[in-house]
Amino acid sequence: MPWTMNDYPSSLKNLPKATRKKAIDIANALMDEGYQEENTIPIATKQAEEWYHNATEEEREDYLKKGEPTKRTTNQHSRPELLDKPEMVVPHEDGWAVQSKDAKTPAKIFSKKSDAIEYGKGIAQNKQTRLIIQKQDGSKQEDIHYG
Repeated sequence: MPWTMNDYPSSLKNLPKATRKKAIDIANALMDEGYQEENTIPIATKQAEEWYHNATEEEREDYLKKGEPTKRTTNQHSRPELLDKPEMVVPHEDGWAVQSKDAKTPAKIFSKKSDAIEYGKGIAQNKQTRLIIQKQDGSKQEDIHYG
């Protein structure tokens, strides 16, 4: 079940609200990618704290104004075989999607490609795999290796 701002692991309770929301967003996406719960929280917390440190006050406020963390599809099943697959930033009808290669659905969708790339880099770094970034026409723009 996806975490929300009202239902999240107790280890996130002392984080600033914007950091907590970002950590919940990241943890939900990692869970969708097949990570085990005990691994998602430390990864998500570290990434959220880095985001908070690098974000401007305006970016933090804008992020909080967006309400609840990104809605996750509850019918997704854990697919551990995707952990070794590269992450991809691909064109999507609603903007740009981040998903593992061969995944049936995106982990997350962004309106801006730069946001999708930033998110995809974090996932690929944690998985120690690659990030493949596509152009709007579906051809390869960049292939970044992590690990």
